[in-house]
Amino acid sequence: MGRPEKSFTRIVCAALCLLAVPGCADLTPTEQRVLSGGSIGSAVGIGVMVMTGGCIPCGGSVGSILGSGLGYAYDQLQYKKPPE
Repeated sequence: MGRPEKSFTRIVCAALCLLAVPGCADLTPTEQRVLSGGSIGSAVGIGVMVMTGGCIPCGGSVGSILGSGLGYAYDQLQYKKPPE
């Protein structure tokens, strides 16, 4: 059987994840694209840093920022009507 501290940590992490899920229920399409871009960017940044041996938290942070920005830019370019 595992250590009690480890079990408690897992329970707390699972509870925090479950509490965060309802916050994503009522997003606008723009917010969904920004969130998706940030998530994908973070994963890519972490993956690149793992493969190259760089700073993993830095890669995740930079990837998240760039991904969110690109998600917003994509939304604005694809789905917003130009002013007439």
